[in-house]
Amino acid sequence: MSHMDAAATASLHDHTQDEPLSAVGLERRLLVALAGGVLLGASWIGSLLGVDEGVSQFPAFLGAIILVIPLLMGAWRELAVGRPSGDALATLAILAAMSSENYLAAGFLALFLWMANLILSRTAWGAQRAIRDLVRLTPDLARKITAEGKEVQVPLADLTLGEVVRVLPGENLPVDGTVHSGQSSINQASLTGEAVPIEAQTGTDVYAGTTNLTGRLDVTVTAVAGETTIGKVEQLIREAESSRTYRQEVIEQLAGYYFWVVIMVASLVWFFTTRNADEAIRAEASLRAITVLVVTCPGGLLISHPTAMVAAFAAAARLGIMIKQTRTLEAAADIDTVVMDKTGTLTTGVFEVSRLAPGDNVDGAALLQAAADAEQSSNHPLARSILDTAEKAKIEPAPVEGYEEIHGRGVKAETTHGTTYAGRAAWLLELEPSIADAVAAVEERIAGMSGVHVMRNDVYLGAVGLEDKLRHNAAEAVGELRRLGCRRLAIFTGDRIAVARRVGQAVGVDMIEAECLPEEKHEELKHLMRQGHRTLVVGDGINDGPILATADVGVAMGLSGSDIATNSAGVALMNDDLRNIPFLLALARRARRVISQNIAMSLLLAVIGLALAATGTLLNLWLAPFYYALGYIVVIANSLRLVRFGEDHAEAEQSRVQDEMARAQRERSGEARRRRIEGQTAG
Repeated sequence: MSHMDAAATASLHDHTQDEPLSAVGLERRLLVALAGGVLLGASWIGSLLGVDEGVSQFPAFLGAIILVIPLLMGAWRELAVGRPSGDALATLAILAAMSSENYLAAGFLALFLWMANLILSRTAWGAQRAIRDLVRLTPDLARKITAEGKEVQVPLADLTLGEVVRVLPGENLPVDGTVHSGQSSINQASLTGEAVPIEAQTGTDVYAGTTNLTGRLDVTVTAVAGETTIGKVEQLIREAESSRTYRQEVIEQLAGYYFWVVIMVASLVWFFTTRNADEAIRAEASLRAITVLVVTCPGGLLISHPTAMVAAFAAAARLGIMIKQTRTLEAAADIDTVVMDKTGTLTTGVFEVSRLAPGDNVDGAALLQAAADAEQSSNHPLARSILDTAEKAKIEPAPVEGYEEIHGRGVKAETTHGTTYAGRAAWLLELEPSIADAVAAVEERIAGMSGVHVMRNDVYLGAVGLEDKLRHNAAEAVGELRRLGCRRLAIFTGDRIAVARRVGQAVGVDMIEAECLPEEKHEELKHLMRQGHRTLVVGDGINDGPILATADVGVAMGLSGSDIATNSAGVALMNDDLRNIPFLLALARRARRVISQNIAMSLLLAVIGLALAATGTLLNLWLAPFYYALGYIVVIANSLRLVRFGEDHAEAEQSRVQDEMARAQRERSGEARRRRIEGQTAG
């Protein structure tokens, strides 16, 4: 097994093999190490008992051969890619010790290095096992409900979209879907990091890998296997684990140069120590040179970056922040400009119809009927709110004969009532300029609201005014971003300027771009980037896809966000807590500091070890493996500090959620008590 070397530092396991790390493989390697250790122990005991040196050295020779072979293979891989590094130095040191007939020293040196490799392999296997555990959250079988109403267990591969599966209390959900019938509490902590369960009922979106707690649910399948949310999370983890960054490549190049520097220093130590020296001093000089090779192996340097990144990913995942690639986390450390969408990001995205503003000679019911006719095939949050309001008003949308969604403008629907247009005022004015005065009059009546303007055939019917609520922590998140040094905070939205200003003033942003088409958002973002701003974009909708992909860091909001937004972004938030954005920036900056500390400590230990080994002071060949392992221990311990980063943030959010639930319970109890008193008084 190779060191965590230049050929493998970007990933804790090699994806070119089907099963690169496994419990069986690690046990096999441990048996090899034990076999070599037994032979070395027998040789050492034999030498203590006074056994003939030729006999006692033979087990040590065999043990050294057994233990050096894996290191030799790792060295060959390093040389094959032109990047000699830790394995090459270690193998050279062991072969040099064997050539000087120090078989016992060479064997123990190989054993200690071999054990260090096993520890790293065990860590890598643990990372891979964590991914397998994530996959196991999804059951292999599902209870499909047949057309006859019977319950049949089938493999997940046999399920198709639209079928209904049944999930009993205590079971994990096998698929993503929408609740068809039933009510239950669902623990989504495996995806969102939220400890408080959600209440699921008919129409609620639910996700594979989450746990059904209290009731039976029948779920209509919307995604299976790798297409489920947890399947995508698994893929994100694999992509992040295997990705490489510029900083990491620089470290590997440095390690490559470092190899030749160490060879040169070891050669100089041997040369100046053996010049004009007798045989005994030459033997001591050889041991010093070998010790130099061991203590200066750049193992700690090579794991400085990947160990810190793995720890940072763990800290982020605990809060439901999934980072696709290590370079995304590195880029987040330099962000100075944050651009946020409004709807579904700064606001909840749950709209309610606040006002019907019909045009002249149009009543509200006719306006709502036309809006429902047009929006019934749309997935936009505004459309869903209009349809919910129409349903409450017992208005049935007319059958759709033709439907078209015009990118960034609105929708056009052909129904039995005629051709209906619903969308932005500017779009309707492009279609029918003569309605300008009527539109202006209606706009005044829905000032500060999001408006859906409606026109049937060539007749302008008015607008539906909708409002959504600001997220409870939006202003707090913006304040934290300012404290982190973000110089510009902006809102890019397709909504009306009056609505955008109301939200912008509430949270305190510097810049507002309203009534933007997706291409206009994209152009404005590129303008900021041309000015030298390092940008982070937060969005959740289909129209945010281009700017999420273009920004230095794109962040897709929440489980309810569109697939296009999630695929375009470098970071996916599994919950809607906006404070995760400043947490991401703070984590990225802390990770960069930890990596710098790791590099500095690795180089410092190498320099100190070099001085001690070259002079023969305090450090000899027997102590060299322990000193070598010290570099790993220091780097890993320093990196693991990142795992606990953000625990206060998670605990504070959980406490807030629990307080809100308790307050809501008190309000419900108070309302129930008030009704009882009123009932008793009436009686």
